[in-house]
Amino acid sequence: MASTVTLPGLLLLSGRLGDLIGSKKVFLAGLAVFTLASLLCGVATGQDMLIAGRFLQGVGAAMASAVVLSMIVGLFPQPDEQAKAMGVYSFVSAGGASAGLIAGGLITEVLGWHWVFLINLPIGAMALAAGARLLAPQSGLGLRAGADTVGAVLVTAGLSLAVFTISQIAESGLNLWYGATAVVLLTAFVVRQATATRPLLALRIFRSKEIVGANLVVVLVFAAGFGFQFLNALYPQRVLGFDSMQTGLAFLPAPLVIGAMSLYFSARLTARYGTRRVLLTGLLALGAGLMLLSRAPVGGDYWADIAPSLLIQGLGMGLTIPAVIMRAMSGAEPADAGLASGLNNTAQQAGAAVGLAVLATVATARTGSLLGQGTAAITALRDGYSLAFQIAAGFVFLGWAVTYVVLKDTRAREEVAA
Repeated sequence: MASTVTLPGLLLLSGRLGDLIGSKKVFLAGLAVFTLASLLCGVATGQDMLIAGRFLQGVGAAMASAVVLSMIVGLFPQPDEQAKAMGVYSFVSAGGASAGLIAGGLITEVLGWHWVFLINLPIGAMALAAGARLLAPQSGLGLRAGADTVGAVLVTAGLSLAVFTISQIAESGLNLWYGATAVVLLTAFVVRQATATRPLLALRIFRSKEIVGANLVVVLVFAAGFGFQFLNALYPQRVLGFDSMQTGLAFLPAPLVIGAMSLYFSARLTARYGTRRVLLTGLLALGAGLMLLSRAPVGGDYWADIAPSLLIQGLGMGLTIPAVIMRAMSGAEPADAGLASGLNNTAQQAGAAVGLAVLATVATARTGSLLGQGTAAITALRDGYSLAFQIAAGFVFLGWAVTYVVLKDTRAREEVAA
C-alpha cells in the first residue's frame, strides 16, 4: 500500500523534473532509489521497516517511470520507430505485470518472500549500468524554468491522499474527510498553477484535446485492466480452486498474446491504418474479452471458459496500450514531453486505483447480497466477479466512445511524417 500511494503523487513532479534537469538523470536516480529500497525491504525485520522500504520503492518507481515515455519520444521521433518502441514498452508494462505473478509465486514458495525484493538488486544494478552507458545525456530547461515547490507539495499530497482514499473504499468504505481534504489540496494546486510565475504543471497542456482525450481513455483502460487483474487473481482460486502457482500460470495466455501483438503486429498495423483505428479495434477486443469472461459458469473448464477470454483480452491490450500512449504523447510540445509523460503515468495509476476500488467494491457487495438471499457461496462469488467484469467492460466501451468522438483520424499525417 505504501508504494501504491506514493507512486501516483510523485509522477507529475518527477515528469516535470525530467524537463528541467534532464530525463536521464531523473531515470537513473529513480532506478537507484528503487534498488536500494528493495534491499531495505528484503532485509526488513519488522513491519515499520518494510513499510518504509515500500514507501521509498514508490518514490523510485515514480521517478523512473514518469520520464520513460518522454525518453522514448526523444529517442525515436519517427512515427514508425516510435510505434515499435511503444510496442516494446507496452509489452514490458502489461506483460511484465502478469509474468510477475508467476515469478512472484514461484520465488515466494521456493525461497521465501524476502527474495521477492532481493531479486531486484541484480536487476536494478544491470539496468543502472545499461542506462548510464546507453542513454544519451539530455540537457534540461533548468530549475528556474519551473521549480514550483508549493505546487509540488500540493499535488503530491493531494494525489497521494486521493489514491489512498479510493484504495480504502473496498475495505472500509468512503472516508469523506480524507476525500474532501484531497479535493481541497488538488483544487489549491490548480489555482496555484493558474497564478504561479513558473508553474509545475503548465495548464496550457490541457488545451490539447489529444492529450485530454487520450489520457481519459488511459484512465478507463487501466481502471478495467488493473481491477480485472486483481479480481482474476482471486477468481481462479476461489471459484475454480486453483492454488497460487496455478493461478499465476493461468495468466500466461494474456502476456503471450500481448507480447506477440505489441512486439510484432501493433507497429505494422499502426503504420498502415493509423493509431485511431488500431485503438478502436483494440478497445472492442478488450471489452469483448471481459464480457466473455463474465459468462464463465460455476464449475466451468479453464481451457473452454477462461483461456479464450484471456487470449482476446491479450489481443485487445496489445493493440490498445501502444496506440493510446502514442496519442497521449503526440499532442505535447518538446519542452513539455516530460510533463506529458508524467501526466500519462498519473492517468495510468489513477485509473488503476479507481478501477480496483470500484470493481472490488461491486464484486464484494454483489456477493454479500446474494449470500444474504441464501445463494450458494461459490455461485455468489462467481456472480459478484461476473458483475465486476461487466462493469470493467463498460469502462472499456466508454473509452471506445471517447476515442471515436474526441480523437480524430491522423493516419494521413502519420504517413506523411513517416
